[in-house]
Amino acid sequence: MMKPKLRQLGQSMTEYIIIVALLAIAGIAIYGLFGDSIRGQMNVTTSDLAGDKGSSDVTTVTAKAGDETANHSLKDLPQGTQ
Repeated sequence: MMKPKLRQLGQSMTEYIIIVALLAIAGIAIYGLFGDSIRGQMNVTTSDLAGDKGSSDVTTVTAKAGDETANHSLKDLPQGTQ
C-alpha cells in the first residue's frame, strides 16, 4: 500500500503538469490568433534595433509629420565612453 503522504505528492505533481499543459495550449492558441501581428511587430522592433532607417511604420509616420528625431537610429549614438 502507498502511504498517504506519497499519494498526495503524486497528486500535486499531476496538478502542476495539467496546469502547465493548459498554459501551453492557451499560448499556442493566442499565437495562432495573433501570430501575424506578433511577427510583424517583432520584425519592426529588430529592424529598428539593427539601425535600419525607415523600416518601421511608426518612424515613417512621424517623419512625414516633420519630426526630425524620427530619422535617428541606434547607429547615431556615441560609441562608448572615454
